[in-house]
Amino acid sequence: MLLNPIVYNLQKLRLHSMAKAFKEQLEQPTITQLSFEERLGLLVDTEVIARENRQLQARLRSAKLQQTACLEDIDHSCQRNLDKSLLATLSQCQWVASHHNILIVGPRGTGKTFFACALAHKACLQGYKVHYCRLCRLLSELQIGKGDGRYGKRMSELAKTEVLILDDFGLSILTDEQRRDLLEVLDDRHDKRSTIVTSQIPVKLWHETIGNETLADAILDRLVHNSYRLEIKGESMRKVRSKEKDQENTKQKNIEGPLHDTTEITNNEGVKK
Repeated sequence: MLLNPIVYNLQKLRLHSMAKAFKEQLEQPTITQLSFEERLGLLVDTEVIARENRQLQARLRSAKLQQTACLEDIDHSCQRNLDKSLLATLSQCQWVASHHNILIVGPRGTGKTFFACALAHKACLQGYKVHYCRLCRLLSELQIGKGDGRYGKRMSELAKTEVLILDDFGLSILTDEQRRDLLEVLDDRHDKRSTIVTSQIPVKLWHETIGNETLADAILDRLVHNSYRLEIKGESMRKVRSKEKDQENTKQKNIEGPLHDTTEITNNEGVKK
């Protein structure tokens, strides 16, 4: 049997992982103990896994997540009022399939962006397309897009994204044009896609934060209904980590003990002091 043409044809068909696995099989002396179906199954499995991994990496690159986070890395020892049962439910990603939203609110530094990115990462693992953006930058980008002709394309991309993260809602005062753009984004996604919103402002104050009563009603109607809420409390995690680092440094210094300067100092006449 001519083996080189087989490898060549597999690569020509862009079955590169399968070709590599085939060559590795040939180097295994015990591979002949397997049946043809078993060997073929191993080759096909290798190609499928490799393609799934490449697709996952492509989704993660396209998502542009602000932080590298996953739900398994959540520190439940910190007092942040985390609902473990709700997190377990959200980890199944049924909220994406049902086109529900997630609202994450809490004080500065409590990990809102981390939770949003962790949930989005889980969605990527499940095969969903995700995109992260800070709301203020997105609205500025849309405004610029109206002038250079990219507005329609960008709105279409946002409408098709299965999970959209809008980080730092309410961080700045919205103009009337920005309110209308936000309404357009959410209207395109309503009951079709899922949106994750993070904010330092409690949900009950969002209406006032948006400003325009009519537009606020329309925006919140599309965002708040059929949504899950994560209300995080506690001290800033940045502050907590800073304290832990200071304590660790102090502990390390105590273990090492004081450093003694044994350098002999002499006066101008060369006499030791």
